[in-house]
Amino acid sequence: MRLIDTFPTNEINGLKYRVGRVFPFGATVTDGGVNFSVFSKEAKSCTLVLYHHGNEEPFVEIPFPDEFRIGDVYTMMVFGIDIETTEYGYRFDGEFAPEKGLWFDKSKVLLDPYAKSVSGRTVWGSRRDSGQSFVHRGQFILEDYDWDGDKPLEIPQKDLVIYEMHVRSFTRHPSSGVKYKGTFAGIIEKIPYLRELGVNCIELMPVFAFDETENERIIDGRRLLNYWGYSTVGFFAPKAGYAASAAFGMEADELKNLIRQLHRNGIEVILDVVFNHTAEGNEKGPYISFRGIDNRTYYLLTPEGFYYNFSGCGNTMNCNNPVVRSFVLDCLRYWVAAYHVDGFRFDLASILSRDRNGVPLIDPPLLDQIAHDAVLGRSVLIAEAWDAAGLYQVGNFPSWNRWAEWNGKYRDCLRRFIKGGAEWAPELYRRISGSDDMYAGRGAEASVNFVTCHDGFTLYDLVSYNGKHNEANGEDNHDGADQNDSWNCGVEGMTEDPGVNALRRRQMKNMLTILLTSRGVPMLLSGDEFANTQYGNNNAYCQDNEISYLDWSGLEKEKDLFTFVKGLVAFRKAHPVLRGKDFNFSHNGTGYPELSFHGLRPWELDDRAPTLTFAYLYAEDRGKYGTLEDTFIYIMVNAHWEAHTFCLPVIPAGMAWHIAFDTEQGICLPDDGIRIDLYDSIQVRERSILVLTGKPV
Repeated sequence: MRLIDTFPTNEINGLKYRVGRVFPFGATVTDGGVNFSVFSKEAKSCTLVLYHHGNEEPFVEIPFPDEFRIGDVYTMMVFGIDIETTEYGYRFDGEFAPEKGLWFDKSKVLLDPYAKSVSGRTVWGSRRDSGQSFVHRGQFILEDYDWDGDKPLEIPQKDLVIYEMHVRSFTRHPSSGVKYKGTFAGIIEKIPYLRELGVNCIELMPVFAFDETENERIIDGRRLLNYWGYSTVGFFAPKAGYAASAAFGMEADELKNLIRQLHRNGIEVILDVVFNHTAEGNEKGPYISFRGIDNRTYYLLTPEGFYYNFSGCGNTMNCNNPVVRSFVLDCLRYWVAAYHVDGFRFDLASILSRDRNGVPLIDPPLLDQIAHDAVLGRSVLIAEAWDAAGLYQVGNFPSWNRWAEWNGKYRDCLRRFIKGGAEWAPELYRRISGSDDMYAGRGAEASVNFVTCHDGFTLYDLVSYNGKHNEANGEDNHDGADQNDSWNCGVEGMTEDPGVNALRRRQMKNMLTILLTSRGVPMLLSGDEFANTQYGNNNAYCQDNEISYLDWSGLEKEKDLFTFVKGLVAFRKAHPVLRGKDFNFSHNGTGYPELSFHGLRPWELDDRAPTLTFAYLYAEDRGKYGTLEDTFIYIMVNAHWEAHTFCLPVIPAGMAWHIAFDTEQGICLPDDGIRIDLYDSIQVRERSILVLTGKPV
């Protein structure tokens, strides 16, 4: 028996159709047909355009009858479509008056904002035919993937160790040793490596559909692309060019399989999402979707009809418009429900707090709704709490105790101190303790601590270059940040000088040691664990080549560094006191403060005075943290260019100090350590860190 609302009432060119269902938006496969639903407030009419896969001309165009429009939604159910060989788009007719912000043009065929699959970019880097009038078309997918009981992992946020990666860069280099290089499937082949490293969360740079050939150009014989993907074309569709199986239309299943396999290995997946702008750019940009569907709804516009550009990319989405809010929430819910992703990192998230005139709101409705949404209730939410127009909200991002932040102040402070900035020590104490001055009401887990990320120098380049070297980008080295807080250790770029190279390795270990022994959620940049380089390029957004690809031969060359990082991650996991999220550092069951800071002599430190030497002590109470024994962790930091002697704090009888990590000697013994209980002081060599553990003999 068929429901009455699935009987066709109209026919065109052999295709039968009828009025559809308003929800859900997008193209939804139903019994015997496909339900199309699309919003436009100001269009005068809408036409559904259907293509056979790969054909330039449509095989049918179906105007929506007036009775098929319900409110501002055009909806139609079409029967007899071959969902495996059909693509679709829409034409919208209306007023063309750019000075009013109206850009309707019925000659343009537009991509459905809710399309779950996007054609046209199946093969990475394939050049479009200059004669093509329509590149991005919607495709249909069946939501029939067998998850075999999988669900988001819901690891406590305080316990995460995040590993940021670019899907293509991670395995594209010939040295990666995987079969399906540069793809979701390629990452699956590297899961044993991720397990060995010990990270339990990967943050994928944009995987929503984008066009890598956008702004394509040739510089010095190299083809430069929109490599990073921070220019979204389709918000509900995975990037087909990242899938080894895209030629078979299986990119959605391949990404789902990656997430399921990661979950089986205890690794969460966070997506880097870009809702602040789209690939349509400014007034000179292309028609793709929103511009021709309902420009004044989706974008922030000046009174003259121009695009506000708080994103630095030509346009800014009108995120606090009710329709756009619903669109963003629908998108996030879809990725959690259909793809089981564990959370999101929001690019230039401060834009999401701006009103229709670009003014920051005290209680932005979109951020409020995301924070309290039922489907997103267990999802990780991380804000990049600034935007390209100068709004900087680190420590002040509207949170409702749900939002965490990329702590840019942590990054800057640690970099400046390690290279010799004694004046940054007082601030660094607060960053190590979880930034209580910024997150007192939220807890340390609101602080995502990092030294490097995709945007800027890699860790190796941070200690190898005083200045950026972005000449290969073709912008006369004007792009990318000028203020990097880097230090080349005496020689610019790569060198054979053993002293310089030893110092660089030590400096990398120093920063990683502090990062992984700080309160908050640590984030590593992929490849930093084996000194990956971008040859001084701090803005490799366009480099689809060896500048961006991880060279896995570095893993063998820098095995000592990899072992050191792996040891630090394991050490952090083994000691819950390092992952504590509160700021109560009063005396606990050990008789000591849970976290305290010291000078060269224990308990003696002017926490407002500049210095290059200090120590911090964690007292891990077995009664509070459920460990087998009380443990003390003493981290002695010497950022000076001379050696210094640290006196050791007295710990209870029956306990002894052991060296767990030494960045100068390369010692990495997180479990046992080297017992040194006969000493009451120890020398820490120049520009190095010692980590001691005090535990029962």
